[in-house]
Amino acid sequence: MESGAGKHWTEEEVKALLSVWSEKNIRKQLHGTLRNKGIFIYIAKRLQELGVCRDWKQCRAKYKNLKYEYRTVKYAHNSGDVSKTMKFFHDLDAILRYEPVTQLAAEENGRCSATETQLNTSPTTDSTQ
Repeated sequence: MESGAGKHWTEEEVKALLSVWSEKNIRKQLHGTLRNKGIFIYIAKRLQELGVCRDWKQCRAKYKNLKYEYRTVKYAHNSGDVSKTMKFFHDLDAILRYEPVTQLAAEENGRCSATETQLNTSPTTDSTQ
């Protein structure tokens, strides 16, 4: 499936994804990483070991959807609307609690932020420019 859409994720599949996602090394790699195809290929392989047959694009799409839904519910709760809810909110809260709420604007258009660019340049390159 090209875009990761189509087959509905079962509750067991989502739980398996959350269990892999909750691992410290996975959370650390996903946090702030712009190009994360390799991480999702690894997640898809881990899910296969758990009996979940999903490709990396499906895993990434589900990850993004869960994260979006979580942030929507979290924002509603912070605004006083406790009527909004989602099935895996508490699991996601445990995973995402320590991530910053605001993401870099540069992430949206695929460019590096100024601080990332500065970290990747050497002092010799800076002095010659």
